[in-house]
Amino acid sequence: MIEDRPYTGLFVLDAGQGVAGPCCGMLLAATGAEVVKLEPPEGDWSRGLSVRKGPESVLHAAWNRGKQGLVLDLKDPAGRAAAQALAARADVLIESFRPGVAARLGLGPEDTGPDAICLSISGFGQTGPYAERPCTDAVAQAFGGLAALNQGADGIPHKTGPFVTDVMTGFAAFAAVQTALAARAQDRAAGRPPRRRVLDLSLLAGTAMLLASQIGEAALLGHSPGVPNVPAGCYQGSDGLWLMVTLVRDPDFVTLCRVLGLPPLAEDARFANFAARSTHAAELVPMVRDAFAGQPRDHWIAALQAARMMTTPVNSPVDWLADPHVVAVGAAPASVQGALGAVPFPAVPGQPQPRGAAPLLGEHTAEILSRLAPVPG
Repeated sequence: MIEDRPYTGLFVLDAGQGVAGPCCGMLLAATGAEVVKLEPPEGDWSRGLSVRKGPESVLHAAWNRGKQGLVLDLKDPAGRAAAQALAARADVLIESFRPGVAARLGLGPEDTGPDAICLSISGFGQTGPYAERPCTDAVAQAFGGLAALNQGADGIPHKTGPFVTDVMTGFAAFAAVQTALAARAQDRAAGRPPRRRVLDLSLLAGTAMLLASQIGEAALLGHSPGVPNVPAGCYQGSDGLWLMVTLVRDPDFVTLCRVLGLPPLAEDARFANFAARSTHAAELVPMVRDAFAGQPRDHWIAALQAARMMTTPVNSPVDWLADPHVVAVGAAPASVQGALGAVPFPAVPGQPQPRGAAPLLGEHTAEILSRLAPVPG
């Protein structure tokens, strides 16, 4: 893959915390931009979560690789002045404060250059009745319907383990910034006057994008749609190990029944198509579950793959890292991250890979501030 880094020479001030904003900043750093990670004296809250060694955490390292570290106390006038000076020089400003806070701290759009890209990431957006509400990935998953659609066998809605809303919003933010940078380049090429671009992204919108088809279906039906491809799902073999099997066309059900030794089910009118199988899922799924329980998982995977069915073991992250295909394609290159050592992080799809470690708290503060000092003369 050709690793183009088209944003070399671009200066990004990343005042985001957590995952979404830093994810966008990391992707800009990977594509060549100089990204300064601005943190308060206590640090980004992500530094205190997940597996840690010394002063570093895996969660922080995952989304802040390739950046420079700067600490400023924005409650102090000198800190605000330095932040404002950096914002004035930024091609892209990223912030994830509550609406209105960035402007009070000298990090609002009005503090940037005339054609800067100003990205705000918040829970519910910069306007509207919920704009001031605090929000995290878990709150966004619950509010947006993702948790309700992720109901477990216990009948309880669950958030997904990974921060899927945060990551989705971070990638969406990166795409939005790229669009704005392309539009700015067109303006400059055409000699048009500079225009500041303000981008308002929210976890609300990020979650909704994940559920585009489900939200559309619910609007038409007046209720949440059922599972679209019953009896797809996870099943346990006789050895206690789990596999996933999915169906995308009605003939797949006939094949599944044949592999499981249940051909009469394929001729049962109750299970004639996806809609009928969804209606009668409570009758069908236990029979499928019992059939899978009759043989070890790998027996079923081999039989289903031989029949060209889509199936896979249910892997843990450790299983995934050790899988021969993952290893062969280099899907998780190791990245040396200070005290954490060499950490395998998934390759960024279709983009250059981040270079360098995430910064220690305030690691480059003196160097960055020295650039703001007036040149003697």
